[in-house]
Amino acid sequence: MVSEMPMLLMIEGPKPGLRTLLDRPELTIGRDEQCDLVIPERQVSRLHARISVQGDRYLLIDLGSKNGTFVNGQLVTEPVPLQDGDEIQIALCCKLAFVGADATAPVILESARGLRLDPESKRVWVAGKEVDPPLSLAQYRFLALLYQEPGRVYSRDEVVEAVWPEEDQQGITEQAIDALARRLRERLAELDPRTQYVVTVRGHGFRLENAIK
Repeated sequence: MVSEMPMLLMIEGPKPGLRTLLDRPELTIGRDEQCDLVIPERQVSRLHARISVQGDRYLLIDLGSKNGTFVNGQLVTEPVPLQDGDEIQIALCCKLAFVGADATAPVILESARGLRLDPESKRVWVAGKEVDPPLSLAQYRFLALLYQEPGRVYSRDEVVEAVWPEEDQQGITEQAIDALARRLRERLAELDPRTQYVVTVRGHGFRLENAIK
């Protein structure tokens, strides 16, 4: 897909893959529901930043936010002209890409690959797409455990305790754990078959890779 007008592409945040067209003179970003791009995260100020159109330029302006706005890792202290491919970070909890007119969006969408889990809503996104239908309870509990500390190896005993807290844990076999891990990998692979997420560490347990926090 080629964008006919500039847009923002959410790489990391509550809705990875979300596209917001810059089809108005000003676009506001913040936690307030009246903003054009709403980011419901505590670190985000109610009215955090604004993108203003001035001629053929798109200027990013921080609106006195508490936790800052960044472009390509640099704190925004004055209006910044945006260029195709610029990476915008809102309070370091949401990452957006500026896609210029006539740019090819899927190239930047590659950066949206990864897994994100929202513990409050128990929703899971893979490569910018929500897992639908939702994971089973056992699959979700398994994934939620690994998501607590991506990269850490969780033992099989920890998995059993987190996934089957109501059952006699002595009766949970290694085959049952491996079957659960296999089914979870299959569900995640439906949305992103090229990326490995749940890794078996032989003799130790499991860890999660490519997570977005």
